[in-house]
Amino acid sequence: DADIRSFFDSVDHEWLLQMVAHRIADPRILQLIKLWLRAGILESGETYETDRGTPQGAGISPLLANIFLHYTLDLWVHQWRRRHARGRIVIVRYADDFVMGFEKKDDAQEMLLALKKRLGEFGLALHEGKTRLIEFGRFAALSRQRRGERKPETFALWASFTIVD
Repeated sequence: DADIRSFFDSVDHEWLLQMVAHRIADPRILQLIKLWLRAGILESGETYETDRGTPQGAGISPLLANIFLHYTLDLWVHQWRRRHARGRIVIVRYADDFVMGFEKKDDAQEMLLALKKRLGEFGLALHEGKTRLIEFGRFAALSRQRRGERKPETFALWASFTIVD
């Protein structure tokens, strides 16, 4: 169960523009996106310039967030899975919130370390208070009971998610 800390405030504009340009060749569209990103923030009648983040409340923010995370997270997880995983891995993501399921506990622990490093390369970090490894599945409660541990923790999925498998 993971969350990227202050994601919408932390998106690097240069990286994002490179990612958008990977799919869009029209310079007018790229310029329009650049203008959206550089529009700044209006607070109490004062405008502040921005060099990071996506426009809060703008309809384009979720679209830009999904493009950014497609390249920084989704594709990377797919590659990591093929190269390092010993068991099955599933990722379910909605904007900056995501859940990953692992067949093997070792894969989950290795992924957490690799994920912190990967996000750091793009100026992002996991929210430590909202990111956790939890045991789940059909046999989680039984396994924990046998080990003399409490019932498994839970997580909630509140929105429609994109499944990347």
